[in-house]
Amino acid sequence: MNANEVRQKFLDFQVKHGHKIIQPAPLVLEDDPTTLFTGSGMQPLLPYLLGKPHKDGTRLTDSQPCVRLQDIEDVGDPRHTTVFEMLGNWSLGDYFKKEQIRNFFEFLTKEIGLDPNKIFVTCFIGDEKYGIPKDTEAAEIWQEVFSEAGVEAKIAEIGSAKHGDERGIKDGERIFFYDDHENWWSRGGGIESTPLGDPCGPDSEVFYDFGEDKQDVEKYGKSHPASDGARFMEIGNQVFMQYRRKEDGTFEELEKKNVDFGGGLERITAASIGSFDVFKISLMKPIIDKLEEISGKNYDNNTDEMRVIADHIRGAYLLAAQGLTPSNKTQGYAMRRLVRRAILRALDLGISANFLSEIIPIVAENYRELPDSILTHRESALDVLLKEERTFRFTLNKGLKELDKIAHKTDNLLSGYDLFKLQDTYGFPLELSIEECYRKDIKLTENYREEFEKALKEQRERSQTASKGMFKGGLEDHGEQTVKYHTACHLLLAALQKHISPDIVQKGSNITADRVRFDFNLDHKMTPEELEKVENQVNEWISDNLPVVHDEYDKTYARDTLHAHGQFWDKYPEQLTVYTIGDFDSPISREVCGGPHVENTGVLGKFKITKEESSSAGVRRIKAILE
Repeated sequence: MNANEVRQKFLDFQVKHGHKIIQPAPLVLEDDPTTLFTGSGMQPLLPYLLGKPHKDGTRLTDSQPCVRLQDIEDVGDPRHTTVFEMLGNWSLGDYFKKEQIRNFFEFLTKEIGLDPNKIFVTCFIGDEKYGIPKDTEAAEIWQEVFSEAGVEAKIAEIGSAKHGDERGIKDGERIFFYDDHENWWSRGGGIESTPLGDPCGPDSEVFYDFGEDKQDVEKYGKSHPASDGARFMEIGNQVFMQYRRKEDGTFEELEKKNVDFGGGLERITAASIGSFDVFKISLMKPIIDKLEEISGKNYDNNTDEMRVIADHIRGAYLLAAQGLTPSNKTQGYAMRRLVRRAILRALDLGISANFLSEIIPIVAENYRELPDSILTHRESALDVLLKEERTFRFTLNKGLKELDKIAHKTDNLLSGYDLFKLQDTYGFPLELSIEECYRKDIKLTENYREEFEKALKEQRERSQTASKGMFKGGLEDHGEQTVKYHTACHLLLAALQKHISPDIVQKGSNITADRVRFDFNLDHKMTPEELEKVENQVNEWISDNLPVVHDEYDKTYARDTLHAHGQFWDKYPEQLTVYTIGDFDSPISREVCGGPHVENTGVLGKFKITKEESSSAGVRRIKAILE
């Protein structure tokens, strides 16, 4: 069974049981600044779990794409991924434990066809200190459904996962009681950290057993559901929100109890094909197959590299298809990191040329059934990622060679100053340098992070000094209107170069919240027709609502490859900021600039030239306003 079939079966099953399908949320939630990405199916529904009525009723279901970068270092094993889909269903004060447990068991065994003898479950053992009883209700329901399926289901009281590692499983045990570190849900984590006033409660996790031969006892201890070993894989979690923490720290039962279920699409699909390796399911195996073809290497001998590439490129595609672009800030930086880590692993496979053009179409095909409501930029996703690949490839080879060269000179011991040089000169991010050092067994000085921060601070101070020459007079302030005029200044220069002379350069500017004054080289007074052409061109670009983006590049790349406009190349620092207006490959304007600017030209208003005059010999001056 492939992943698309599992997703559809789940949604159809939930609809059959009275649920309304809701659209998944974007990976970036505009109204939730507490997190970079949507990391669970529950996250967008939190207001409704807290009591807000939902327009679609009390029974809801969806399949939510998620990104969790906290697992990024674990990608490479058979089951960890940074991107995944969470199948979810919710009861908002409607049904509770019995219907939820029975329905999920039916879905797994009847719809997906899992062997009930390979299903194991966990429940909450209770907490005497806070008066929370053992969840015998859930355990008894599980015993009923297992019994009806002809499966023995003894109960084991484990408590802590550590105790489980020492104890293991006894014959016939199938229902396991654990403490609040394993089977209690709240936004804060365990019972002690449950926020006041929040709904919370026990949960019941469901695991699939891939066989005793998958357990590494020496590394992880004896096998049990909450073990870190590969034998058991969690495929779903049912949270029963039946309590609220009161002001005095104790708990009271809620009048209306909720169910919050989340099940990993990738993991359920892996269980359906009997593979403990989620990278063998339909969402990832075609990527692995293509990597084997491109590299000429076998997956079984290169699992770490191929798993990282398959996972990271999936995540990068979903982010690009939602309109994000790689950058050095927040979500854009996380996206950039995914792409660059994938490219580094491709190098390990011997793939030295650009390869995303062969991988992205496979990923796009895998996700064709996700709704357009969240993948609003499917058509541009490939171009966005190819640009990032080209940009990184350009500096990557230099950076890797320089890292090896520095390591050779320093007897395999790099300082934070060395790492900063790799970032500042070659665009090689700190995290990737650290990862490469780890992989190549290159040591780092004890205080390398402090050294890096010191070098970064010194570089910023140099940049501020150098940037004073970029604009004579510069910006009066960084207020909204002044920033608009600053962007209009860039458009004005581009229009002059297009319609008057490509040799025109900026000779100075003065920008306030009321107008822009722009000086440029020209040996004649502009005619009314020329002024009209320039003014109309600026207004056309404004009406096109063009994106304004910026990024940091090393100076050589910005000058020789991006052909950014700049006048002080000998004074610029090695790492500088370039602002691009319009399409990245054929921009309207691309200038070295310290910013700030608006995010798109559409907010500028109407551009009007009020005066053109002489400034000095061979230099003309335009004054303009935004209406």
